[in-house]
Amino acid sequence: MPDGSNDKPINIIYTGVAGTGKTYRLLQIAKEYTDYIPKINDDELLKQLLQELSWREVVCLIFLDFQVQQQDLVKVPEVVNHEFFVAKAAQNEREKNLSNTAWSVLQMHSPASSQTVMYKNRAGQSYFDKDPSGAWYLLPDSMALLTDLSQQLAEFQQVQRDNSTNLTQSNQSQASQNKQFQQQRFSMVSFHQAYGYEEFVEGIRPVMAASNQSNNSPSQMTYAITDGAFLKLCQRAANDPQQRYAMLIDEINRANVSRVFGELLSLIEPDKRASMPNAMTVNLAYSGRAFSVPVNVDIYATMNTQDHSLAPLDMALRRRFRFIDCPPKPELLSILNLNKGSEVTDETESIDLGKVLTGLNHRISQTLGIEAQLGHAFLFSVQSLEQLQMALVEQIIPQLAQAAGGQVAVLQYIFRDEQQPISMQFIHDSFGLIDKQIPKQRLSQNLMFSEQQSYFTQSINAGSYAINTDLIAKAGEFANAAVYQRLYP
Repeated sequence: MPDGSNDKPINIIYTGVAGTGKTYRLLQIAKEYTDYIPKINDDELLKQLLQELSWREVVCLIFLDFQVQQQDLVKVPEVVNHEFFVAKAAQNEREKNLSNTAWSVLQMHSPASSQTVMYKNRAGQSYFDKDPSGAWYLLPDSMALLTDLSQQLAEFQQVQRDNSTNLTQSNQSQASQNKQFQQQRFSMVSFHQAYGYEEFVEGIRPVMAASNQSNNSPSQMTYAITDGAFLKLCQRAANDPQQRYAMLIDEINRANVSRVFGELLSLIEPDKRASMPNAMTVNLAYSGRAFSVPVNVDIYATMNTQDHSLAPLDMALRRRFRFIDCPPKPELLSILNLNKGSEVTDETESIDLGKVLTGLNHRISQTLGIEAQLGHAFLFSVQSLEQLQMALVEQIIPQLAQAAGGQVAVLQYIFRDEQQPISMQFIHDSFGLIDKQIPKQRLSQNLMFSEQQSYFTQSINAGSYAINTDLIAKAGEFANAAVYQRLYP
């Protein structure tokens, strides 16, 4: 499990063609940044939250809790009946005069300028005031003094949510559910063309302001600076320096990385992190806050080598990340036995998927380049001939056809169709089929010329290739192992 504040930060990008398990690696890394913590029941949580708090702090905490529920005005009976107040009274072994305690706290910490509270022994700092209806509210000026309490409340509510979530998970036994819950020290995002700085670092977002219940005014929309996924993770890491945190980014080169990271692109370098020899601090674009990336934040990302469209950006990333290649692994694939119910004793009755993938990738590299190769994930779940046929028809051939621009000669070379009879070819030339077969079929069916013209247009748009109909129907020569063994190296 990654931990320790003295560890150097890790910046890694896993690269490879589609289907080589890059995203799977991120999911495995996420487990290393997940803690299984003994579950704390609600009574123990309340005890930990309230133990060191004064009555004034408990009442402030109650008002903050009501604000979370979008209730700004609170009456004394609501304060006294709140679980925080009840739990604090139990800790102090108090049973009587609880309303007097609440009234005393509220009046003592009201402002001298209040028009509704008459009280002599006021404290030096004001937190509450009362409206003409008798309902109390937190003074806006006091909110800056309650930052720590707000954080404690947020953490308390997060643990409550974690407890509740884990109780509903079906993949754990009931005994396990009652003992522990997951605490994640990572954040995972997928980059895409529209992903930007606002989602990753910070941006201006609409916020619905709470309605004023005293005059029944409706909720209003305001705009506030909101922290993005990376900034939130960094704040958690800065508050917990003894643990390591991870930012997991899938498909990092799908977005404009310079725009997403902005001024943080330099800060993520290991030697530029906070407390490192060449530590850097910048002012964030929207809030202007001074910020540096904590040393205990690791960044892992994936990059599909088929999507390398920004060469200069690739060089910028290479200065800041280690690149680890994820090649296809044909050795992970199965051997299909077509003679069901018996062991494979005759190789003519089996299909070695690893050899199929190796053979295809060898010829793909010769014609389309190594970045057009197929990852082992295309065939990883294949356990039967029917599944192999579906993988070829629905995934592998369409992908290769796109990479080849629909060039029939290239596709036929990859599938070793050149010297094969039409019945055994994986790929057919659509124009050749039209010359040999389509005219007779059209004439016999008396189809109109416009329909023939539509067929020609579709063939051209498809790149002039067609998949053997027997392969699609899982029939004919494609029911035999030999046609697939032809794909071996």
